[in-house]
Amino acid sequence: MAKPRLLPREEALRLGPPQWRHACHVLLYAPCPDRLFGKIPLRFAVLMQMRFDGRLGFPGGFVDPQDASLEDGLNRELREELGPGVAFLRVTERDHVSSHASEKVVAHFYAKQISLEELRTIEDRATHAKDHGLEAMGLVRVPLYTLRDGVGGLPAFLSNTFISCARDQLVHALETFDLVPREHLQKAVAVAQKRL
Repeated sequence: MAKPRLLPREEALRLGPPQWRHACHVLLYAPCPDRLFGKIPLRFAVLMQMRFDGRLGFPGGFVDPQDASLEDGLNRELREELGPGVAFLRVTERDHVSSHASEKVVAHFYAKQISLEELRTIEDRATHAKDHGLEAMGLVRVPLYTLRDGVGGLPAFLSNTFISCARDQLVHALETFDLVPREHLQKAVAVAQKRL
């Protein structure tokens, strides 16, 4: 499989049907003051989901021809996969982070900060989503810390199987939005690469 190539949004939008399909996914995150075991600061809560194929990915999916825009398609997919907990949520073009093209699919990636209360509402109500247990098997939080053994937490999480470029999108977002200190992120990525 060819490595997805990064494209400016404008160029990505020129790739259209019938040769190309567009998919949109979003990283939802919230500041989180909690501490694991009362000691390890969590800093942020970041959501991903277990997909129907056993891979980790972000909520979202393919844009349909009837969707007025990429963001309309993404918001429709979020309602289907995350259910009534996202009634308040509206992902917009301002939340766009990157676009990648690979194998006739253009993957658009978004990131949106929400409150911890909103994130918990999404988690609580996700089991009521139309696609829960079908396309989306369940939500998971990304552990943004590394345990003393140097493997547990983020390094072990990054060793999982991700769909397409989701691992790269996650790492890029963690760095871009300063969700994990850069030196900790670099170490976690290095440990994960040795485990793959």
